[in-house]
Amino acid sequence: MNPKKNLKETIDYLKSKNKILFLTTSTRWAGQEEEPKSSLLAKKIAEQLGDKVKIIDVSKLKIYTCEGNVSTRTGNSCGEKPALLKDEKKNPSKCHRCWASINNKDDELWIISKELLKSEVVVFFGSVRWGQANSIYQKLIERLTWLENRHSTLGEDNLLKNIDSGLILVGQNWNGEEVIKHQRKVLDYFGFKTPKWLFWNWQYTNNINDESQDSYRKAFPKFKKDFGL
Repeated sequence: MNPKKNLKETIDYLKSKNKILFLTTSTRWAGQEEEPKSSLLAKKIAEQLGDKVKIIDVSKLKIYTCEGNVSTRTGNSCGEKPALLKDEKKNPSKCHRCWASINNKDDELWIISKELLKSEVVVFFGSVRWGQANSIYQKLIERLTWLENRHSTLGEDNLLKNIDSGLILVGQNWNGEEVIKHQRKVLDYFGFKTPKWLFWNWQYTNNINDESQDSYRKAFPKFKKDFGL
């Protein structure tokens, strides 16, 4: 793990892009005067790229749980044409097709899809919790399954084929590298391009048994030093 090298390569790669979407997914209590480390990283990178970056904090949106329409007793209805969100403001591309968006009028997944489908690059930022990507990220990926299903099962065009994707994660002591490998493959299945410069993680220690309070307290100062925050 070389934090400064990873950061530089990501920024250098993104400098050639014009419309970039950052989706932060890690969480803190609203009354806590602290931002997640991964969100700080997103802002650090965005500062180097100017106004071509839009940041959306996914944890602040009301996004319902995936209904699992990809696997029902009658087959796979995820992303079918009848699931089209018929709202010009929410779905100007006329591509957002998700039953959960129709069945829950206050669902806000459209805020993400509206920006995603007009972006050149989308980079997800999050945390590693219990050896996996955090729950907000996982919920979002499940709710975006209609984008993958459209071309893999329904035989339509791949809306994501010209969009770069990335994932940058922050963890404490376990499994970050494996999570990055796994989720890069997931985003590849989705149909995104997955350039290597946009996939990496920062982890404080490789000692999976180090759960000491001292270790957790030392992680943030080390993180700040590694990235010049």
